[in-house]
Amino acid sequence: MEKYHGTTILGVKKDGKTVIAGDGQVSLGNTVIKPNAKKVRRIGEGGKVIGGFAGATADAFTLFERLERKLEQYNGQLMRSAVELAKDWRTDKYLRNLEAMMIVADKDSLLILTGNGDVLEPEGGIAAIGSGGNYALAAARALSDYEQDPEVLARRAMKIAAEVCVFTNDQLTIETVE
Repeated sequence: MEKYHGTTILGVKKDGKTVIAGDGQVSLGNTVIKPNAKKVRRIGEGGKVIGGFAGATADAFTLFERLERKLEQYNGQLMRSAVELAKDWRTDKYLRNLEAMMIVADKDSLLILTGNGDVLEPEGGIAAIGSGGNYALAAARALSDYEQDPEVLARRAMKIAAEVCVFTNDQLTIETVE
């Protein structure tokens, strides 16, 4: 069975502003199935949390819904909600089988969430996941000292990732919190 590929999600937190950018490509084998998928969105009350996903779309939406419930339960506290989601994700038999990763952020935190129960706060305020994640991460780190605006930095890093990763394109969805 062929596997879906084609997600690059990049989070950049700098100078009180956080950006999550995601490309639009979904591939099945060596065929682009969809060039303009939306993998980044606002969640929580008032859209104060942004998130992007890599992996199976239905699994990611399940996780977004669970995270939204945790945000309601813990009064919008992203860190607490993410830790509680990670606990559920790791211990619940249904959730444990979900194949997705997430980058989520609010005005205070930028986090990577994994199905292993990880809640990671990346060093230097830059995080990336997905097929082209390592390309975007390397580009963002290289550009970080030279570009102060996190949105410009994210756009440039994603452009570089799209140029070198066949599973990444330049049709971006970008969300920002300050």
